[in-house]
Amino acid sequence: MSTGNVELLMRVSSILCLIGASYGFVPLDYYLLDCGSSTNSSVGDRVFVGDDFNSNTLSTPRNISAKTTLRPISSSYDSVLYQTARILDETSSYTFPIKKRGRHWIRLYFFPFVYQNYNLRMAKFSVSAQNITFLKDFQVLNDSQVREYSLNVTSSNLVLTFTPSSKSFAFINALEFLSLPDELTPESVRTIDPQGSHQSLSNKALETVVRVNMGNETVPPQNDTLWRLWVSDDRYLIHNNLAKFLTNTKAVNSTRAKAMENIAPLTVYGTATKLNSDDDPNLNANVTWRFDVDPGFEYLVRFHFCDIVSSPIHALFFNVYINSMLVSRNLDLGHLTSNIIGAPYFMDVITRKSDSSELNVSVGPSDVGNPWPDAILNGLEILKISNSKGSLDVLDSDLRKSSKMKVGVIVGLALGMFTAVILAMGLFLLCRRRRRYTHVSHSKVEENFATTELESKYSNNGTAIFSSSKIGYRFPFVAIQEATDNFSESLVIGAGGFGKVYKGILRDETKVAVKRGFSRSKQGFAEFRTEIEMLSLFRHRHLVSLIGYCDEQNEMIILYEYMENGTIKNHLYGSNLPSLSWRQRLEICIGSARGLHYLHTGSAKAIIHRDVKSANILLDENLMAKVADFGLSKCGPEIDKTHVSTAVKGSFGYLDPEYLTRQQLTEKSDVYSFGVVMLEVLCGRPVIDPSLPREEVNLVEWVLNSQKRGQLVEIVDSRIASQIKPESLRKFGEIAEKCLAEHGVHRPTMGDVLWNLECALRLQEIGRRSDPNGELSSQINPVNNLETSVSTAQFSMGSVCDLDGVSMSKVFAQMVREDMR
Repeated sequence: MSTGNVELLMRVSSILCLIGASYGFVPLDYYLLDCGSSTNSSVGDRVFVGDDFNSNTLSTPRNISAKTTLRPISSSYDSVLYQTARILDETSSYTFPIKKRGRHWIRLYFFPFVYQNYNLRMAKFSVSAQNITFLKDFQVLNDSQVREYSLNVTSSNLVLTFTPSSKSFAFINALEFLSLPDELTPESVRTIDPQGSHQSLSNKALETVVRVNMGNETVPPQNDTLWRLWVSDDRYLIHNNLAKFLTNTKAVNSTRAKAMENIAPLTVYGTATKLNSDDDPNLNANVTWRFDVDPGFEYLVRFHFCDIVSSPIHALFFNVYINSMLVSRNLDLGHLTSNIIGAPYFMDVITRKSDSSELNVSVGPSDVGNPWPDAILNGLEILKISNSKGSLDVLDSDLRKSSKMKVGVIVGLALGMFTAVILAMGLFLLCRRRRRYTHVSHSKVEENFATTELESKYSNNGTAIFSSSKIGYRFPFVAIQEATDNFSESLVIGAGGFGKVYKGILRDETKVAVKRGFSRSKQGFAEFRTEIEMLSLFRHRHLVSLIGYCDEQNEMIILYEYMENGTIKNHLYGSNLPSLSWRQRLEICIGSARGLHYLHTGSAKAIIHRDVKSANILLDENLMAKVADFGLSKCGPEIDKTHVSTAVKGSFGYLDPEYLTRQQLTEKSDVYSFGVVMLEVLCGRPVIDPSLPREEVNLVEWVLNSQKRGQLVEIVDSRIASQIKPESLRKFGEIAEKCLAEHGVHRPTMGDVLWNLECALRLQEIGRRSDPNGELSSQINPVNNLETSVSTAQFSMGSVCDLDGVSMSKVFAQMVREDMR
C-alpha cells in the first residue's frame, strides 16, 4: 500500500509536468501535497495529492488529520488548500526522492482553525531540512500564511522535519516541493557593502520575504509559470504622490520576455512605477518603497527592469538605491539590453547585515541622459539569506547571538565587580526613595503594551460593559461586524493608506469611527500598535480619543470617537460642504495647535506626530478640532540630543524639507507641516494642484512668494476674503511664514504658534475700532499707557502682539475677562 502510493504520487507528478510543459519550465521533482486529506484537490491546472498516512512520504507516529469549513479572510491562494490539515504531535517528517539535485522550492501553507481538542493557533513548532532551520518555535496566530524557501538539495532524498515545541504540536495544511530552473538562482552575487565584492549562494538557503509587482497591479500565482504571487507595490510606497503607475505590456519585447518567463512573467515587465515628474522638470526626489525585514540577516535583492516609457529621442538613465547606499549610478537599460527596445532585464545584489527592521528601495533621477528627471522599476524580490548557523529564523539571527555574547561579557564584568555594584545600588536606592517622578515613563508603557493586552470589556454574548471613560477596550470581531453592518460600503466615511474608515454604532448607541486596516503585514502592524500605544497614553480634548481595538482573525481595527463633521480638508475643498468662516478656521487652527502643543510638551519626551495634514484634523459636531492618526508618531530625542535619526515618513507636500534631506526628526518637523495646513486654511485649496498655472501648483511656494510681494490679501480664499481684518491676516501670515522656515532652528515652537494664532483671533474680534462717523480707524495706544489700555480695552491687539519685553499677564487677564462677558 505504501509503495503504491508513492508510485501514484510520482505518476501524477509526471503527468502534471507534461501539462506544465506548455507553459515552459518542466520540473523533474514535482510534489504537491494536500495535507490531512484522503482525496486529491484540484487547484487550477494543478492537482494536490492527499498525504496518505500509510505512504513512505509521511512518517509520523499517529494519524491525526483535521478538517474545517472555515476559509481564510484574505488569501491569493485557493482556499481548498486550507480545508484540511495534518496534525503532528511528535517529531514527524516528509521524505521526497530527488531526481535532479540543485535548487528546489519548498512552499508551506498554514491556516489555523479549531478541530476537536486541537486549536491550531496554539501549535508551536520548528521546521527544518538538510541542516537548515526554516522556522523555530513558530506559531500561526491569525489568518493564512504561505512560507516559501529555496534550498540547494545535495542528497538523493529531501527530508522535511516538523518538530513540536515542548508540550505542543505541529500542523501543516499543504506543501509544495519542486525543482527550479538553473537560471533562477545565481551562484554568486555582488554585494553593495563592500562594493564590488561577490558572495557565493551555493550553500545558502533563501526565504522569500516579498515579491512585488510595480504599477499597482497584483499578479496572481496562476499567471506565473512557477506559481509565484506578485503583490501590488502601492502598500509599500512611502510617498504615493511621487509615483506614477504605468501599464504597457505591448512595449515589452515578447521574444525576450518568453525567454525570461521563469525569471518573471511578462505582466511584471509590462507594468511599472515611475517618478512622477510630468509637472516639474526640476524635481529632485526618489520613489521609495519600504519593507519590513528581520534584523541580523543578509538579503538578496532582485530588481526587475523593462523600459516601457522612454522615447527614441531620450534614453532612460536613473539611479538605484538600497537604504542610503548606491546600487547603480546612471543605470542605462538600453546599454544593458543591447539597445533592444522593451527588453526585460534583472539585477541582483546582496545587502549587508543590519540591526534595522526596515529595508528601503529607491529609484531616482540621474544627472546624465534625459534632462527631464526620470526613474522606473517594474518588479522587486527580497529574499533572506541563511546565516552562519544555517538558519532563516529570527530567533537564530547572528544579531541575537552577538547580543547574547555582549550580555555574557557584561555579566562577567558585573560578577567581577560584585561588591562595588552592591554598594552603588544601595546608594542608588536610598536616593531613589526620595525622588518624585512627575512624568509618565514611555519605556514602561511600551514594555507593558508588548507583553499584555488591553482588558476586554465584552461578555461572552458580545454585549458591551462600558465604564464611563470608554478607553482601551479590546472588542471582539463579531461586535464590530454588528456595529458596521458587516462593514457595509454605505457606511464608509473615509479611506487612506491604512484602510477604510466606517461609521459604526455600538449596542449602547455609542457612535464610533471604525478604521479597518488592510490584511496584516509587519509594516501595517507596527503602525497599528503605535497608534494604540499613543492614544492609550494621552488624553486631551484636542486629540481624537481611542474607544477600542480588535486584533482577531488577522484584523487590525481601531475604534475612535466619532467626529460628526469629518476632516477640515473636506470643509476647505473637494466637497460640497458649507464653507467655514474665518473665525471658525482660526478656532480650528488654535484647537489643532493645542493638541500638537500637548503632544510636544505633555510628558518627559516629546511625541512627534509625523503626519500633520488637513486630512488628519477632524471636527466634532461643534466644529471643535481634534488631531487624529498617530500611526507614524515617534518619541522625540533624548534630553541630550537634538533630533531623532529615522527614515522619512509622512505625506507628500507636508514634509519638513530638513527632515526629508537629512532624515533628522524634531518637533519642528510637525511645526512645518502645521504651517502647510495653515496655508490650506487661508487659501482653501490643495497643497499640490497640477491643474493650476505653473507658479501656483505648489501652495507653499505660491503663498510665500505672494507674501514677499506684499500680495497675501490677493490669494486668500475668495469665500472669506471680505471677512478677514487686515491685522488678523497679517499676524496669521507672519506665523505661517515662520513655521515654513527652511531650517527647524528658525521655526517657532507649537507654543509660540498657539500664542500667535490666539493673537490673530483677538485681532479679528477687536480689529479696528469704529469712529463716530462709522469709519474704521487704527488707533494704537502708546506703550507707556499699556496698563490703562489693558484696563479699558482701548488698544489695538496688533500693537500688543508685537511688543517686546512687555509682560503678557495683563493681556491674558483682559482676554479672560472679555471671554467671560
